[in-house]
Amino acid sequence: MPREISLSEVSSLIGQEIGVSKWITVDQTMIDAFAGATDDHQFIHVDPVRAAAETPFGGTIAHGFLTLSLLSTMNYDCLPKIREQTMGINYGFDKVRFMTPVKCGKRIRGHFVLSEGRFRGAGMMMTAYDVTIEIEGERKPALTATWMTIIQFDPKDRPEGL
Repeated sequence: MPREISLSEVSSLIGQEIGVSKWITVDQTMIDAFAGATDDHQFIHVDPVRAAAETPFGGTIAHGFLTLSLLSTMNYDCLPKIREQTMGINYGFDKVRFMTPVKCGKRIRGHFVLSEGRFRGAGMMMTAYDVTIEIEGERKPALTATWMTIIQFDPKDRPEGL
């Protein structure tokens, strides 16, 4: 996939996987930092000894919301920039499902399939991605979701006929 595309190319990419991110290692330092930021210090996330003894995971696991939040860095890593874009806005998620816990030390990466791209007003395009976060060596993904974003651009840059 090219590192940059134009607004006029978006509709031709619907239904295609347009990005696969690099692998990210989810380690205890990352999990602990997220616990601190969200005040979610449940032992299954922050106490490796207790999590190994009292859970079926064999150690700590990442917060589901940590895994979800890593989609931002995965997006920046692998999705092509839209040439005319002046700003991107996170519009939200539909159908978020946490399928498999991410065990501490595992590597994950995001897969992005463009499922929608439609103009909303003179200077906005709504995009939706069906995203999957894969866990290296696991059969089932960590999560699946539909992620919606709004691409803002100067209305004079809107392709004619679209």
